[in-house]
Amino acid sequence: MAARTGARGASRASAAAIPQLPWNQVRPAPVVLISGPEDVLADRASSLLRDLLRSEDPDLEVSEISGDAYQRGELITLASPSLFGEARLIRVDGAEKATDDLILDVLDYLPQTAEATTVVIRHRSGVRGKKMLDAIRSGQGGAIEIVCAELKRESDKQEFVQAEIRAAGRKIAPKALRSLVAAFSDDLGELSAACRQLLADTPGDITEAVVAKYYGGRVETNAFEVADAAIAGRHGDALVALRHALDSGADPVPMVAAFAMKIRTMAKVSGVRGGGQAASSLGLAPWQVDRARRDLAGWSDEGLQRAIVALARTDAAVKGAERDPVFALERLIGVISARGRDLAS
Repeated sequence: MAARTGARGASRASAAAIPQLPWNQVRPAPVVLISGPEDVLADRASSLLRDLLRSEDPDLEVSEISGDAYQRGELITLASPSLFGEARLIRVDGAEKATDDLILDVLDYLPQTAEATTVVIRHRSGVRGKKMLDAIRSGQGGAIEIVCAELKRESDKQEFVQAEIRAAGRKIAPKALRSLVAAFSDDLGELSAACRQLLADTPGDITEAVVAKYYGGRVETNAFEVADAAIAGRHGDALVALRHALDSGADPVPMVAAFAMKIRTMAKVSGVRGGGQAASSLGLAPWQVDRARRDLAGWSDEGLQRAIVALARTDAAVKGAERDPVFALERLIGVISARGRDLAS
C-alpha cells in the first residue's frame, strides 16, 4: 500500500533524507519514526516490527517510554549495552507531547545510536518536537519513517484488509473483501478486529459466504453499532439497531461475539492506569485501551461482572440452549444498556 500525502506531506517527503514507507513495509532500523494520525496502522507497524526483531532474537528486550512523562537520561539508560548484549526495542509513544528532556536526549542519541537497539518514536501530528523530527528526517542515526496517514478511500481500506489477511498466509475473495470493508467502513479499528476474528474463527481462505455468515447485511447496521449503543446506555437505539441488523440477515452468534469482544476489553482495562505500558501489559493496542476507557463511563465493577454472566448465558442461548435467540439478544441488550444494574430474566 503506497503512502499517500497531501500538499504538506509531499513537501515534507521531498525534504526528508530517509526512506518513507507504508505501515506494512516496516523493517528494522536503528531509529524508526512512526508518523501520522492513524493509530491502528501505527500499532500494526509497531507490532510487525516487534515480531520481526523477535524472530531474529527471541530474547528481545522491549521497553516503553511515555513522551509526556519523559525524564532526562531514560533513553540513554535503556539503550546502554547490557552484560549479555540482548537485542533491544525501545518504544516512545506520544512524541507529539514530548518533554524538553526527550527532545534533547533524542538529539544527543541520533549521532551515536546503540548497537542491536531499535528506537521507535511515535509522533501523531503537530509542531511539538519539530527540531527532533527534522533531525531524524535529515538522515542522522540511520532512521526510516513509517507514514500512517488516515485511510479515507475505500481502496485504501481494501488494501489494508488484504495486507492483514496476507500476513496470516491467507487470501480473501474480491467480493468478500468489498463486503467486509462496506460493513466496517466508518471504523478502521473495528475493521481490523473483524479481520482478526475471521482469521481466528475460520480455516482456509476468506470467502464471500464466510463474510456473509459473520457480517452479512450489515453495511448500514452492524453488530458493533448495536453493542456501542447498548454499552452507552441507549436501550431504545440498541433495540432498533438490533432489529435492523436481524432484518438485514445478521446472525445472532457473531452479534454476541461483538458484545463479548467489547465487554471483555472493558473488563481488562477497568482499574488499570497508564498508556502504552498498560496496553502492552494487557496485550492490547493503545487505541483499544482508549476506546475501552471511554466505554467504561458509568460502569461499575459489579456491573461488568453481571454483564459477563449475561454474555455467557446469551452465548449458550443463541447456540441452541434456548428456543428464541432473538429474545436472548434483547435480554442481553437490556442488561448491558442498564450497565449491569438490572438483570432482566
